[in-house]
Amino acid sequence: MDELKQEAHAYRGGADRPLGGYLVVMAVYALLVALAATAAALTGRRLPRRVPVQDLAILALGTHKLSRTVSKDAVTSPLRAPFTRYRDTGGPAEVMEEVRKPSGLRHSVGELLTCPFCLDLWMVTAFTTGLVFAPRVTRLVAGTFASLAGADFLQLAYARAQKAAEG
Repeated sequence: MDELKQEAHAYRGGADRPLGGYLVVMAVYALLVALAATAAALTGRRLPRRVPVQDLAILALGTHKLSRTVSKDAVTSPLRAPFTRYRDTGGPAEVMEEVRKPSGLRHSVGELLTCPFCLDLWMVTAFTTGLVFAPRVTRLVAGTFASLAGADFLQLAYARAQKAAEG
């Protein structure tokens, strides 16, 4: 055990890196994936032979937008509040937050919830699991978020065009 603590200390190099909290977050993820795989096996669900390109596109766009919504939108800040502190406004309709640091697990969850790139893995895993258990609903939800991502890009393009027209 002392060797593990020494390795963790050496890795951190004086920085606040909650390795124990990261281990818990990874274990929860692995447990959820194992539960989904077990449920699929017990219910006779089979993995698709292939994933259509259309599904990949919808899942990619839906994952992007859902991750961004959970990690950055002002409206979802109550989900992040126990793990973060408000810092400032960010991009359009987004906030910037800093992670609270009183405990390793709280810090780790805060990092996960404020990082859209980190959340992508969790969201795409949920969508992929959804394709196995409830493909129609999953496509609808992912498609909704994919459409929202497209609408966001159109809003930004419109704002840019309007600004250019005004000189």
